[in-house]
Amino acid sequence: QVQLVESGGGLVQTGGSLRLSCVASEITEPINVMNWYRQAPGKQREFVAGITAGDTTNYADSVKGRFTISRDNAKNTVYLQMNSLKPEDTDVYYCNAEDALFRNTWGRGIQVTVSS
Repeated sequence: QVQLVESGGGLVQTGGSLRLSCVASEITEPINVMNWYRQAPGKQREFVAGITAGDTTNYADSVKGRFTISRDNAKNTVYLQMNSLKPEDTDVYYCNAEDALFRNTWGRGIQVTVSS
């Protein structure tokens, strides 16, 4: 099954930018959709952005106009460009992939902290 590894998180000031990357490996079936989710301690994991194999994108209302999801199929990588970051964007961000057999895989997550 697909393995996902996130990178690019860290600490940034309000208004700053970060780019998250998620590399997929051990791919045995085509990946239909790749998503980013985030979760704060004690809260439910929430959808942030998604991109299909056909490059159709979808965003949570809270990040529209600030975040951009993209994918590089040659590198089996999905990116999340995060601009105009706010303290409320502070969370652990998770990469998610759904393959052609509708199996879901999650990365281990990466911390993003936005200081005020």
